[in-house]
Amino acid sequence: MKRLFAALLSAVLLFGFAPAAHADVAGLTFCADSPRFQERAAAAATEQAKARFTMYSQASCGEDGLPRLIVDGRFSHAGDFLIPGLLFLYMAGWIGWAGRSYMMAIRGKGSQMKEIQIDPGLALSCALGAAKWPVDAVGEMRSGAMFADDSRITVSPR
Repeated sequence: MKRLFAALLSAVLLFGFAPAAHADVAGLTFCADSPRFQERAAAAATEQAKARFTMYSQASCGEDGLPRLIVDGRFSHAGDFLIPGLLFLYMAGWIGWAGRSYMMAIRGKGSQMKEIQIDPGLALSCALGAAKWPVDAVGEMRSGAMFADDSRITVSPR
C-alpha cells in the first residue's frame, strides 16, 4: 500500500493537475514600448539623462513607465539582481575578512590600543590580502582553522 501511495504521489508531482502558467513577468512591457516611459524619456533635458533613458529602454517597465528589477532566476535578467547581488556579497565578505585579518594580526599585548588607533600599514596589507577571501575561506574551512573546538565555546547555564 505504501508503494502504491508513493507511486501515485510521484505521478501527481511529476505530471501535475494544473497546466503550467506561461505569462509575461507580472504584466510588464519593454520600456521602449511603454507610452509613459516614452513621455519621461522625451522630457529628459541633459545628455546624461538621455543616455540613461536609452539604457533603460531595454528593461521591463510597469504601467507607470518606471523600470523594474526582475528576480525570477532566469539568466536573461542576471544583470537586474544576480550580478549586483553577488558583487555586494563579495564586497561585504572582503570588508569582513579584512577586519578579521586585522583583529587576528593584532592579537596579544597592546591589542586594545591597536583597535583604537589603527595601524594604517597593517590595515592596508590586511585589506589587500582580503581580496582573495573566498579562496582563503574555503582553505580554512577544509583545514578546520575557521572553526573553534566545542570546548572553547561558552554555553549559557540555562
